[in-house]
Amino acid sequence: MDFAQASCTEFVTVLASNAPVPGGGGASALVAAIGTALGNMVGSLTVGKKKYADVEEEIISLKAKCDKLQADLLAQIELDAKGFEPLSKAYGIPRDNPDRDRILEEATVVACQVPVKIMELCCEALDAIAVFAAKGSRLAVSDAGCGAVCVKAALQAASLNVFINTKTLKNRELAEEMNKKCLGMLDKYCALADEVFNTVKDGFFQ
Repeated sequence: MDFAQASCTEFVTVLASNAPVPGGGGASALVAAIGTALGNMVGSLTVGKKKYADVEEEIISLKAKCDKLQADLLAQIELDAKGFEPLSKAYGIPRDNPDRDRILEEATVVACQVPVKIMELCCEALDAIAVFAAKGSRLAVSDAGCGAVCVKAALQAASLNVFINTKTLKNRELAEEMNKKCLGMLDKYCALADEVFNTVKDGFFQ
């Protein structure tokens, strides 16, 4: 199944099954794409409005960036499934096979790559959403807040799909390098997402 092309019902049904994919990585990518699209919608509702003429060029540029981010995130759904496949097969190698540890190590590194990429795309999306929230149409600002919440959740979820694998790596130097990178993204961008959410929320009570 091409998970990025599947219906919502098909995706959720397979996600809930005992099939090895899609899993947390693919779900994270989908949620991030949805969150990015929510921010992008704010941009769409801003462009062409006289009230926001002074920021229109910036918003149009951000919309183009988010169009690409959405496509890239949706592509990660299938890429994550493909990236996990070698690891799924490696777990089935008999323990007395002398190549098992090497194959498992290599497959684990591969399985980390797409979730890390998803996190990087989430960070880019949150940067854009923060601008949409600050400068976009006030009539749709709640959607920017929703987008920030969704992308934050995707960022956190994707990180867990990295950490479950770095925990088992024999190459601890590589594991700690990946962990440090991911923890850095979490620290910076969860805070940004919370800032966007709280600014949007508090704006409704002023």
